[in-house]
Amino acid sequence: MKKVLFLSTAMIAAASMAAADVRISGYGRFGLDYNDRNERTGTNGAGLPANGVSTTNITSRLRLQFDMSTETDGGVTLGARFRAQAESRDNNPGGANFNGARFYATYGGFTLGVGNIIGAIENMSGLYLETRTAGIGIDGAGFHSLVTNVNNTFFDWDAYSSSGAGANGIEVLYSAGAFSGHVSYSTDNGPTSVDRIAVNVAYSFGDWTVAAAAQDSDIIGEDKAVLAVYGDIGAFGVRLAYADNDGIDKFGLYGNMDIGAASNILLFVTSEDQADAGAIAQGRDNRDNSVANAGDLGGEGESYGIHYSYDLGGGASFEAGAVRSSNDQTQVQAGVYFSF
Repeated sequence: MKKVLFLSTAMIAAASMAAADVRISGYGRFGLDYNDRNERTGTNGAGLPANGVSTTNITSRLRLQFDMSTETDGGVTLGARFRAQAESRDNNPGGANFNGARFYATYGGFTLGVGNIIGAIENMSGLYLETRTAGIGIDGAGFHSLVTNVNNTFFDWDAYSSSGAGANGIEVLYSAGAFSGHVSYSTDNGPTSVDRIAVNVAYSFGDWTVAAAAQDSDIIGEDKAVLAVYGDIGAFGVRLAYADNDGIDKFGLYGNMDIGAASNILLFVTSEDQADAGAIAQGRDNRDNSVANAGDLGGEGESYGIHYSYDLGGGASFEAGAVRSSNDQTQVQAGVYFSF
C-alpha cells in the first residue's frame, strides 16, 4: 500500500512540474572602471587616494534570475521572479544576495504585479540607453544619461530591486497592438507613510515611438513628468527626451548607429538646470542595479558620453564607454558582458 501511495504521489508531483514553467537565466560582466572622483580626496603615503579606493578598479557582476509560472484552467498565468546577485565595485567585493520576489497574474493584455514591482517610471519606454547595461560602459557609469537623474537626487522612483526587498507595491500593465500603459503604486508604512503613484503610456507608429510618464510622491522633489520620442532615420537611431523633475528641467539627445555587422556606437548629451551631483551616497537599484557615484555640487551643466559595443557571438560582447558628467566627473570603462 505504501508503494502505491508513494508512486501516486510521485506521479502527481511529476504532473505538476510538467504543467509549470521554471526558467533560470542571467548574465555576467567584468571589466575595468576608471573614475577620477577618487583622485579628489588627496593621497596617502602609498600614493593611493585617502579613502583607500584607487582611481582604477575591477567592476564585475554575476546575476542569476529565476522565473516561475503556471497557467490555470481559466487561462490566467500566475508567476513570480527573484534574483541572486554578486558584484564588486570600487574595490568593494560583495557576496551573493537574494532579492525580494515579484508576483504577477496575466490574462489577455493585462498584468497585475505585486511585491518587488517594476515601477511605471522605471519601465517607461525610451528612458534608458539602448545598450546591454542600459547605460555607458560595463556597469552604467553612473547613469548620468537619464533625464530623471538630476542634482543630488538619483533614482527617486519605484524600481525592481535586484539586491533588496523593493518597493512592495502594486502595479497594472496593459498592452494592445501599438499601445502600452503602466500604473504603479507603493506606500511606506513607516512613521511618515510616504505614497508614490506613477503612470506611463507609449504608442508606436512605424519606426517611431512616443512615450510619456509622470509620478506623484509625498516626498518633496520626487514629482516628475517625462517625455521621450525615438525612432530611426535611415541607419541612425535617434531619441529626444525631457523631464521636469519637480522644477528641475533636463533635456537629452541620443544617437546610435551600427558599424558593420557586429559593432554599434552610441553618443548622448544632456543639459539640466542644476548640474547633477552624482547619486545619493547609497544610490539605489534600477534596471541594472548600478550605483552612481557622488560628486561635487554645481550649477547648470551638461553631461555627455560615448559607448562602443562589439558582438563576440554566443551571447557575449565587448563593451566600452566614457562619460563626462555635469559635476566634472570622468568615468571610463571597458569589459566583457555575456548572457546565458
